[in-house]
Amino acid sequence: MSINATAQSPFNPEHHRVERVLCFTAHPDDIDFGAAGTIAAWTAAGVEVSYCIMTDGDAGGFDPAQRDEIVAMRAEEQRRAAALVGVTDIHYLHERDGYLEPTHEVMRGVVKLIREIRPDVVLSMHPERNWNRIQKSHPDHLAVGEAVTRAVYPALENPFAYPDLAEAGLEAYKLPWLWLFAGPEERDNHFVDVTAHVEEKLAAIHVHASQHPDLEAMDRTVRALTLDTGARAGLADGRSAEAFHVVTINGSGTIAGF
Repeated sequence: MSINATAQSPFNPEHHRVERVLCFTAHPDDIDFGAAGTIAAWTAAGVEVSYCIMTDGDAGGFDPAQRDEIVAMRAEEQRRAAALVGVTDIHYLHERDGYLEPTHEVMRGVVKLIREIRPDVVLSMHPERNWNRIQKSHPDHLAVGEAVTRAVYPALENPFAYPDLAEAGLEAYKLPWLWLFAGPEERDNHFVDVTAHVEEKLAAIHVHASQHPDLEAMDRTVRALTLDTGARAGLADGRSAEAFHVVTINGSGTIAGF
């Protein structure tokens, strides 16, 4: 996996190992637009990647006649898209599409799943709005970022938060890394070279046909965005990247409560 990290990134691929990743998004297809290239690179390197999608995407699509089948359709699209980038473990919180909020019920679900999987990296949508490309900042996207950020500290590592989880054997866990995507560009501090995985990313996005009727326009937009991100990362002309805001949750300098 080829990673180009800026000097500001706390994550150094030469020194920090990643063996398990858990990704949180709002809707089926969000992860493929935001990070499918990086995920394909991870799984190719033997990293175990799981998805948690907080809503069923029930407000998606364009055809009024599909309302009764849209949830099953989108779940199947996400299953097929995930398989293209090496992911088979997919979880849902079954929240209502368009109504997602960072409630304690949602946060408890996040804590529960992280304690079960115990990943090295939690990858999530960003809690801050991107004013340059507001389509990245659907209210459900922002709610995912806020719920996950609140959950990973302090509840995840506090044995007295959501005590029923500890009673069920899900012990507190100190997460090393939080990777956020789709936030303001000025927050980006880590770039992954996904040149070798752009076609896999596009293939995964193509599977979500119920959401993207103009696939040619979508292809042009995604290719242009990944190339632009590659340029922002300082890669050579013609190379593509995905961008993240990497936050250290628990590192060598972390002490309890600080």
